[in-house]
Amino acid sequence: MPLGPTILERLNRARADLRMGVPVVLMSADGCALVVAAEAVDAARLAGMRAMGGDLALAITDRRAATLKARAYDGDLARIAVPADAPMTWLRAVADPARDLDAPMKGPFHSLRDGSASLHRAAIRLAKSAHLLPAALVLPVADGPALAAAEGLTLIDMGQAGPALELAAPLAPVVSARLPMAAAEKGRLHIFRPGDGSEEHYAIEIGQPPRDTPVLARLHSACFTGDVLGSLKCDCGPQLHAALEQMGAEGAGVLLYLNQEGRGIGLANKMRAYRLQDQGFDTVEANHRLGFEDDERDFRIGAGILRQMGFGAVRLLTNNPAKCRMLEANGIAVTERVPLRVGQTRHNAAYLATKAAKSGHLL
Repeated sequence: MPLGPTILERLNRARADLRMGVPVVLMSADGCALVVAAEAVDAARLAGMRAMGGDLALAITDRRAATLKARAYDGDLARIAVPADAPMTWLRAVADPARDLDAPMKGPFHSLRDGSASLHRAAIRLAKSAHLLPAALVLPVADGPALAAAEGLTLIDMGQAGPALELAAPLAPVVSARLPMAAAEKGRLHIFRPGDGSEEHYAIEIGQPPRDTPVLARLHSACFTGDVLGSLKCDCGPQLHAALEQMGAEGAGVLLYLNQEGRGIGLANKMRAYRLQDQGFDTVEANHRLGFEDDERDFRIGAGILRQMGFGAVRLLTNNPAKCRMLEANGIAVTERVPLRVGQTRHNAAYLATKAAKSGHLL
């Protein structure tokens, strides 16, 4: 009977394990490896991995490797050999750039170059998707399935998981209900749940927008600091409220509230980026030092929700032309880009200038 988890569900189980510091086992045609997130592993599990023998490596992205002056022989990542006597503080300092000022002396590093890096690459990708630092301890093992069975660990076959990771998880509508708001009394909130058990996403519908004409729409990524706390470091909160007010004034619109905090890196990593910004790095440089790309969001989620709601064309409230291109690439016609220039303060002027200069925002 088909009672067991699908590969998408197993991947989300693996993400939960990594967040708790529990190792997972990855296997592919290149072999098997025991993997644990560098920021979550504890001393006992690190000691246990060392006791197993073998080449224990810390996999980091080429972005982080460049900061550390470590050789990234595999192109997009570096496999740094973990010294036998390296304490937990060394591991944390190598993985987390927010600690660079506290622990400036970490090298020299010995980067591995022999053998395949495919499982190391998969480990970094899983850590990223779990909103952890893109740094993972990877230990090759002879019999991954036997180890997983003996220790009760999640086993992921990357032959199946690789293609699944390229797909956007299917979204299912959960519930919708009337929600009068300050911006519009005729409001409705829709909840969508991904099939892999990851974060839910929301659609706020204003009025009753017709489905056969372009709807005034905004893709808004969750920003706890700006939307809830009124942070002055970004313009997210003012953009959220201005978009809803404009939809209320027009009598119709849809705002997608996507749980992709910090451009897809999660709130904890966004706070790490803020610490780096306090050290003088701009928002893009901070993301790179953490090991992330400029933008890790998946705009296929927004396109999928719009299609499920019956919308095929939008007038998009955004200053980011990339959002228009991503929606178009995923089957949603963007008939107009509607500027949304609000919320500039003396605290975020440099941030907005960086978005314009490095991310192409039209401000």
